[in-house]
Amino acid sequence: MILRAEVDIFDVMEENSYFYIDDDTRRGFLIDPGAQPDELLKLAEQHEFTIEKILLTHGHYDHIGAVNEIRAALKIPVIMGRGGNFYALDAMNNGSKYFGDGIIIEDVTIINDGSEITLDANKNFGVKVIAAPGHTLDGTIYYSATDNVAFVGDTIFFGGHGRTDLAGGSERDLMNTIRNKVFALPDETVLLCGHGRATTVADEKFRPWYA
Repeated sequence: MILRAEVDIFDVMEENSYFYIDDDTRRGFLIDPGAQPDELLKLAEQHEFTIEKILLTHGHYDHIGAVNEIRAALKIPVIMGRGGNFYALDAMNNGSKYFGDGIIIEDVTIINDGSEITLDANKNFGVKVIAAPGHTLDGTIYYSATDNVAFVGDTIFFGGHGRTDLAGGSERDLMNTIRNKVFALPDETVLLCGHGRATTVADEKFRPWYA
C-alpha cells in the first residue's frame, strides 16, 4: 500500500510525503516527512500503520521538516544516502535557515548505493537504494521492482526535473542520474515525485530536453 500525504511547507509550497506499507503486516516506511508531524502521526494511527524507518530522498528542508518530531515519537532510525550529513547537520545547506527554522538532524544512518532496505517484520518487503546525485549531493531513489514504483524525491517530476542551483547541486550530475539511472528502470515504473503528480519512466524518457 502507498499512501501519499501532501503537507504544507511554511505556507510556501506543498510536498509529498509517502507511507509505503506492507499489506500483510501493516508495517512500513515513511518517506520524506517534510512538515506537519502531528498530521502524519495521526494518519499512521488512523490507518493502523507501524512505521519502522524514515527514508529521505534528500536533505532539503521541505523533505526533512517533520523528521525530528516523528523520530522522537516513534523511536525509529532515519536513513539518508551518501552525502546526507552535508544537509542534515547544516541549516544553511538544507535551506531551513532561510525560513527562520534552523533544522538539524543528528545521528542519521547513511546507506550505500545498491543496498536493500527491508522491514524487520517482513524481509521480503523493501526497497533498493539507487544513488541519484544532481539535485543534491545525497539524492537517493528508493525502488521497488515488486510494486513497480520508485520514490524519486526532486530528481524528476512530471514534465520537469529538480533545480540544481542550491548547495551541492549539479546539472551534469542530475542529467546523468536521470538518463542513466531513472531511465534504466522499466518503462512501466511509476515515479512518485516529491512535488506534484506521479509520472512514469515511459512518459518522461522521450522528453526532448533529455535527448
